Amino acid sequence: MKYINRLSTIAAATGLGALLATGITGCSSSTQQEAQQPKGAFVIIEETAPGKYKIKDEFPADETRIVLKELDGKERVLTKEEMDKLVKEEAAKIDNGTSVLTQQNPEVSQGMGLGSVLLSSIAGAMIGSWIGNKLFGNQNYQNNRKAGYKSPQTYQRSKKSFNKPRKSTTKRSGFFGGKKSSTRSGGFFGG
Repeated sequence: MKYINRLSTIAAATGLGALLATGITGCSSSTQQEAQQPKGAFVIIEETAPGKYKIKDEFPADETRIVLKELDGKERVLTKEEMDKLVKEEAAKIDNGTSVLTQQNPEVSQGMGLGSVLLSSIAGAMIGSWIGNKLFGNQNYQNNRKAGYKSPQTYQRSKKSFNKPRKSTTKRSGFFGGKKSSTRSGGFFGG
């Protein structure tokens, strides 16, 4: 009888351990998936010549923000309405076949129009996702998209930053939820 009680205690402890391990795995994998998907992009667009623009820098962010640096040195943040209007105008050009994004070998060494540059950025893909079917399968768009960036290094750095998993600052949920993850790095115990 003594062995049966001990065996039932071990079985109960093992079952509880398996349940807890499953809960931990389930929570961490959902958090990891959430952390890998960027929610927005922070894009700095620079005017390189009158009416011509290139992407100076771009990286993942919680919200989409477009900073425009004009030739006279002024900087401003585009409003949501301005971004939507630019994407809509560029979509009309794509439909008419006049967008430089879908032309073969366009002259874009000085840059492209603001709507074209916006749609060649990751932020543009998020804002104008409804026209994605017209662009993502178009080889000219894939080639011209790189020309919207200030340099090939800027394009590669942007691609890497969006493919790299992001650290989550959101509150965890699930059985062991309630503990915030930290983005702190460095130091002996800081991670």
